[in-house]
Amino acid sequence: MSALALRGPARVVVLQHRRVLWITGALALAGIALVAVAWWVTSTAATTFSGTGCSVRHTVHGCGIPVRHFLSVELHFNHLLGYAGVAMMVLPAAVGLFVAGPMIGRELEDGTYRLSWSQSVTPTRWLAAKLAVPAVLTVAGVSVLSAVYAWAWSRARGTNYPVQWFEPQVYGAMGPAPVGYALLCLALGALAAVLIRRTLPAMAVTAVAYAAVVLVMNSVRSGLWPMRTDTTALGREFRYPSEASDVSVGWMTGGGTRLDDATCVSAGDFDGCMARHGAAAQYVDYHPASHFWPLQLIETGILLVLAAAAVAVAFRVLRRSHG
Repeated sequence: MSALALRGPARVVVLQHRRVLWITGALALAGIALVAVAWWVTSTAATTFSGTGCSVRHTVHGCGIPVRHFLSVELHFNHLLGYAGVAMMVLPAAVGLFVAGPMIGRELEDGTYRLSWSQSVTPTRWLAAKLAVPAVLTVAGVSVLSAVYAWAWSRARGTNYPVQWFEPQVYGAMGPAPVGYALLCLALGALAAVLIRRTLPAMAVTAVAYAAVVLVMNSVRSGLWPMRTDTTALGREFRYPSEASDVSVGWMTGGGTRLDDATCVSAGDFDGCMARHGAAAQYVDYHPASHFWPLQLIETGILLVLAAAAVAVAFRVLRRSHG
């Protein structure tokens, strides 16, 4: 986004924070390059290892060192994805803190906003510009980073150390949810800055609010979309579904009534206890990998509604205080 192509308050926002924007862009490019190089190293190691004739599953004499080296490279790539996922989860907080701090909070605290408002810029237009520029950059940047992470994650699925889609640091780094969290944190930062008008307290409130949202969404996520249920008759081989999230296992009677997990835990004769309670099958509730997108879309929708509400309140507070 060229500052010369912008007009009015939006151009001022870019010029004021161009150094931070350049640094942020450089860090994002460095992260993308690091992931790409790490996968190139992992892919090269896999090609080299396949040429040795050795096998990870059945190691023979003379293959110990090649196997250890190959597994070490894959494990490092697994760790890199974990760290990158954590960074993607921290990114929304950084966006919110930047908006609550130097972008809005500091101007309201120092009174420098009066200069803009005295130049035929209304408070509403001033806040809109403060939010529009980071919102556009956030959507574009986080979308690219999320796509890169999804690409790297898909490559890791074929390694000996795959990362599961439902792990918090993985789920929070792919799909539209990271964009939703970033926009919500941006809105929370703006609301905190407008309400508190002090930089550090606004940043602290934004961080706490974001942490609370993450905790709540992690606790209710499994209920955002109906789970799938599989049943297996007692006496038959029971298998856990592969790549399944939120696995809940129990027993049920022939009539479909579910038994409490602790029903026969302390019973000396487990099979007899099951028979006395009429247990006829074992069930498992889970989210298969195909539920990733429904869960992501519903969660993102909730985040965007909350973000819109926070922005609406921020505009209302600003209009009332300077009407």
